[in-house]
Amino acid sequence: MIEYSHVTKAYKKKGPVVEDFSLAVSVPVFGFLGQNGAGKTTVMKMTVGLLAPTSGTVTIDGIPSHELAARRKIGFMPETPYFYERMTAMEFMRLCDELFGNAGSGRGEIYEKLLKKVGIHGARNFEIRTFSKGMRQRLGFAQALVNDPEYLLLDEPLDGLDPIGRREMKMVIRDLKKEGRKIFLNTHILYDVEEICDELGVIHQGKLLYAGSVKEFCAGKSLEERFMDTVEAYEAVAVK
Repeated sequence: MIEYSHVTKAYKKKGPVVEDFSLAVSVPVFGFLGQNGAGKTTVMKMTVGLLAPTSGTVTIDGIPSHELAARRKIGFMPETPYFYERMTAMEFMRLCDELFGNAGSGRGEIYEKLLKKVGIHGARNFEIRTFSKGMRQRLGFAQALVNDPEYLLLDEPLDGLDPIGRREMKMVIRDLKKEGRKIFLNTHILYDVEEICDELGVIHQGKLLYAGSVKEFCAGKSLEERFMDTVEAYEAVAVK
């Protein structure tokens, strides 16, 4: 379980960007919804230990998120993955694997399997500088799996993919769910959440407005309508 307890992240000039955020995530696929700048990426960076909360705690199976034991449980795909441009995809996968202390003659088979899973095995020996945006997204997805994580945190993983690529990656997410992994998905694309997520959370201006079942949240309306209703209701109260 990923658990957030009264988490706040504040900066001196900007003030709080996430405020008193409490949530427990244990379902197979959790979708985290919010507009750009709502605080989604900040929450995810605190989860993987790239940012420290100003107050409150983030734990993974009871382990503080900044500890090495917690980090070994997770795979992370940032919104904009960074690559060493002159490396090949295979070389990059090996580098990411070595960061977890893994090495050995049999590891190459694992990299090839993961690159097949995300659909870029044919480009495994090409330099990354030749990759399209969609191929880079797929490679970012593959490296998040290299340590065989229990929890997979994906920040806008379908961004930059064409319709076929989006469908293929959603199939990969479903397959990972069947394998028993837990997936935390950041997105602002409502359709993706409605299609593949078991539960969702709505964050707006750094505050959690809803967390629970997708079906219960929609309750006879589209996800877009419910999302807008929730945000507008919060803003109406905030103005008062």
